[in-house]
Amino acid sequence: MSSVNYNDNGFGKRSLTDEQQSKINEVRASLGVLPEKLYLYCTDASITRYLVARNWNVKKATKMLKETLKWRLHYKPEEILWDEVAHEAETGKIYRSIYHDKYGRSILVMRPGRQNTKSTKGQIRYLVYCMENAILNLPPEQEQMVWLIDFQGFNMSHISVKVTKETADILQNHYPERLGLAILYDPPKLFEPFWKVVRPFLDPKTFKKVKFVYPSVSDSKKIMEDTFNMDELDCAFGGKNQFIFNVDDYATRMREEDKRMLLFWSQGNASSCEQPSLTTPDATFSKPDSASDSDESEKESHGRSEVLDRKISPEDCVVDLSSTQNGNGSSHGNTNSGKDQ
Repeated sequence: MSSVNYNDNGFGKRSLTDEQQSKINEVRASLGVLPEKLYLYCTDASITRYLVARNWNVKKATKMLKETLKWRLHYKPEEILWDEVAHEAETGKIYRSIYHDKYGRSILVMRPGRQNTKSTKGQIRYLVYCMENAILNLPPEQEQMVWLIDFQGFNMSHISVKVTKETADILQNHYPERLGLAILYDPPKLFEPFWKVVRPFLDPKTFKKVKFVYPSVSDSKKIMEDTFNMDELDCAFGGKNQFIFNVDDYATRMREEDKRMLLFWSQGNASSCEQPSLTTPDATFSKPDSASDSDESEKESHGRSEVLDRKISPEDCVVDLSSTQNGNGSSHGNTNSGKDQ
């Protein structure tokens, strides 16, 4: 029996059965000869994520991984540098926090109310840059990130169905098992019809990782306290940190990390490293409960295309909020908001 730096929680070593290791080897063998920089994404840990996402179906996992490798060759996410996407970051609409959650997961803070551009291409490219940076700043033996979404100042002009669909597609198809938790913090009622439209874009198990948190609801507050160190957490999310985003400071930080990444790739580490990391193994973290992504997206792709073409109708605005604001802290369509399933 062997092990890889991965388990169902995205944390620690996961023991693999002989059958599972055989499936990993089968996927790897089917990939053939690859450019050196792509070997990094064909380690046991990486292949395991794709197999888990496809319920250990070798054929489906192989197809999924091949599509990702093709995407990476074309899109070149590792070559995106700060100066290319800096204009997208000016308002602090997405940034990586300087702290991790209690489980060692990188945190991407997202503030859709600070949307400052109209380009779908530019917005997605900046999101990919942020996800790559979040992954590369994970501590050893952690493979997942948290999305912390703040709805302060939000209105419907700040979001797009098209961008949301592309975000879901990239996350689920090219970064499987990378999202551990997504917290939608205090979303307004006007967000409800939009959520109803875009929810079908999510795999069922990815959907279970989405938690609606309301600061006035005790169970919601417990989610935050169980997940984050409240002394580190931004005060906007109920924490004690008076952090204010400063794009100049963030730019300095990102440019330094860009240099370290360029150095990593220039040294030819791709074929020998399980996962590039810009962090040091100096912290102890707990293990969260989380669900793994499934392959339901293949079954639902046609339905999602139909949803993308829809406009929000008046009927969509009739949403029952009692389940989320009556004090039980439940999420929309997900009654187990305390822990991932």
